[in-house]
Amino acid sequence: MTNNTFDINLRPTKISDLDTLFQFQLDKEGGYLAAFMPKNHTDKLAYIDKYTKLLGDSTVNNQTIILDNIIVGSIAKFIMEDNAEITYWIDRKFWGQGIATKALKNFLDIETTRPIFGRVAFDNFGSQKVLEKCGFIKIGSDRGFANARKTEIEEYIYKLT
Repeated sequence: MTNNTFDINLRPTKISDLDTLFQFQLDKEGGYLAAFMPKNHTDKLAYIDKYTKLLGDSTVNNQTIILDNIIVGSIAKFIMEDNAEITYWIDRKFWGQGIATKALKNFLDIETTRPIFGRVAFDNFGSQKVLEKCGFIKIGSDRGFANARKTEIEEYIYKLT
């Protein structure tokens, strides 16, 4: 059941958010669905170092997702192979409530780069639905090594124009 009465806010990610966001990405089920994670995703110092640098990168738009003054996830635009791409992560305790969809819609209001792409593991049905509800269209697929699964898998490529 989706609760549409909640108030989702986005704000630029701060260094003080990184400890909480690091904890979210340690979730095994979340990592499995995200699939394409750094090899060292459990290395907190590497995580903090990487994201501290990204927070200073003007090509990256990092936002923290807030629900009732609680950090529940993150969402970002970054550049990969000259394309704007999005990524997001919701704390698993908040899955299935429509938070990712609402956060992405809010994000797309402030991040106006188009086209913008989203990539999702072939079996991450929840994230596929989020992209589709926000107007993304599946345009193809690719294969890549998914560190979280230790194997090559298919990922779907979505585009919003």
